[in-house]
Amino acid sequence: MIESKVVAMLLAGGQGSRLKTLTKKVAKPAVPFGGKYRIIDFALSNATNSGIDDIGILTQYKPYLLNSHIGIGTSWDYDRNMGGLRILPPFTSEDGGRWYTGTANAVFENIDFLDEMNPEYVLILSGDHIYKMDYSKLLKAHKEKDANVTIAVMEVPWEDASRFGIVNVDDENKIVEFEEKPENPKNNMASMGIYMFDWKHLREYLIKDVKDRDSDNDFGKNVLPLMLKEGQKMYAWVFDGYWKDVGTVKSYWEANMDLLDPMNTLDLYDKDWRIYTRTRNLPPQYLARGSEVKNSLVNEGCYIRGTLKNSILFSDVIIEEDAMVIDSVVHSNCVIEKGAKVYRAVISEGITIEAGQVIGEENSENICLVSEEGISME
Repeated sequence: MIESKVVAMLLAGGQGSRLKTLTKKVAKPAVPFGGKYRIIDFALSNATNSGIDDIGILTQYKPYLLNSHIGIGTSWDYDRNMGGLRILPPFTSEDGGRWYTGTANAVFENIDFLDEMNPEYVLILSGDHIYKMDYSKLLKAHKEKDANVTIAVMEVPWEDASRFGIVNVDDENKIVEFEEKPENPKNNMASMGIYMFDWKHLREYLIKDVKDRDSDNDFGKNVLPLMLKEGQKMYAWVFDGYWKDVGTVKSYWEANMDLLDPMNTLDLYDKDWRIYTRTRNLPPQYLARGSEVKNSLVNEGCYIRGTLKNSILFSDVIIEEDAMVIDSVVHSNCVIEKGAKVYRAVISEGITIEAGQVIGEENSENICLVSEEGISME
């Protein structure tokens, strides 16, 4: 557990436009995942399981549902008299109101909050990744190296490396070069967007960054390269667990399907590292006589008379008689009417698939996204 004074700053304002209609009404961190969770639950649960007492949630894009889900942090044990959770939206200052212009700017705009907290260390997190991580191990590595900043990294497939910030290190994992989304990466060791800073050094470079009118005010593009250029001690800490950036509809579907793989390392049933979420008071799921359910996650309030295979149902989903759902993710309050067939699809909340309708193809490489705006192939 963490004993030093650490404040986590969780960046949760992303739009997630590549998730198409899944983020039309909500920020990416608030997108439902895994039958009962929202994406942000993983970073919040990691923080409370790691013993971090103070966390700021930096919101921006369509924050209402996200803020309602988080509340005062009760589900993650952050409703405390001392410390706890704080929502930090953009605000009006003497210079006028403005949006956060980048990841580093979002933290800079809340520098007064951090000064008041007076931490030894500041942990920067993203609210839109699926993973389980003990941040105390990251802090331990940071202290052992006497680093100014430590970046959590992991190996990614070579074909994906150009999508990430890539770190090049020496034999002791000291960072010697930082490349933001390089066309021809020198290795496949990618930054996870998780940074442990000494607060005094982070504060100094946030102020430097905001004074640079040519800066995009981004950690990966600006702050970290400047710190490296000026000789600050930067180290990589290698993470070897499950981690997924659900940046597209297909990767979102794949991450949900991973939960149904018995070899998956993202263990939702680990009692020593629970993933917490805000829960609803709903009746148990009902599996009617004659229904068929195989290798699926089914949340509360679901009513199944048809066939469900290798799929994930959120709460209050109805699958009527002779209907079939295979290899799909079905959000809350959906109805699959009698005789309908759904293959390899993501169905947004509140959608009704009409009787006899067929969505998707069983052996297709594509994923169907079904929403109020219709059906699209991803």
